Amino acid sequence: MKKTFAEKSLKQTFLGMFAVMSAASALLTACNQKNEVKESEKVHSQKTPVAKVPKIDDEDIPSDKRVIYLTFDDGPNRGTENLLKILHKRNVCATAFLVGKHASDSKRQKEDLEKMKTDVLLELANHSYTHAHNKYSDFYKNPEAVVKDFNRAKDSLKLAGMIARTPGRNIWRLNNIDVTDLKSSTEAANSLRKAGYKLIGWDLEWKPTNKMSLKDNHEAMLKKVDSIFFNDLEKTSRHLVFLTHDQYLTNADSINELDLFIEKLQKSNRFVFRKVSAYPKINEILN
Repeated sequence: MKKTFAEKSLKQTFLGMFAVMSAASALLTACNQKNEVKESEKVHSQKTPVAKVPKIDDEDIPSDKRVIYLTFDDGPNRGTENLLKILHKRNVCATAFLVGKHASDSKRQKEDLEKMKTDVLLELANHSYTHAHNKYSDFYKNPEAVVKDFNRAKDSLKLAGMIARTPGRNIWRLNNIDVTDLKSSTEAANSLRKAGYKLIGWDLEWKPTNKMSLKDNHEAMLKKVDSIFFNDLEKTSRHLVFLTHDQYLTNADSINELDLFIEKLQKSNRFVFRKVSAYPKINEILN
């Protein structure tokens, strides 16, 4: 649903207040924030603290708030432990889209999977078993094999839900959203939907450099978040799905940039964070 003129005006108002409010303490909201920590503190040097179980209410999101869904693909992988440390440091919830094969590639990855399964701040979703062997065009040519690949991941990871994300493609299949970035993947996406998978893509991706670290800095990403909301570019108005990957969180700079990105979103007091299972209409039975 697109925004009314009044809502656009409201957006302009709260965006204009951002500089003033950025230093204020954030109110405690579901999955939002723990005590403030100095920005210069490095996450990678800390032990993972015990998370407080976030309180979740069913009230509608206030009209002056926007919802952000932090999602991380390809785990368990290099950087998964650093991801968990950031989530616990900020007491913020997220969704991890897992690759089935990665869970058995090494002893470390098996251990990381067990940590992810018991983490109250994290929910787990399906990102296929093979990740298409990174040969996406060939993978999506065979819709039946695609469904089998996702089913294998679901069974091997023991995933309870049917929320999924396609590897290498920004595809959506919900009752109210039907988007395929590359038409050659349409039949495979429709087959996944028919099999009961609720496919969710993303509105904003924090991409890597050629050295597999986060590109740009947190200030640039914050501007992109504001731009998407202001120009109503979300798939669902007032709800933004954010994507990056575990494996980009392997160096101090990338770890710190993601930490600062989340911290400043929290301090602005304009956003709340939710797991993908709280995305509008995602829990509806597919028509």
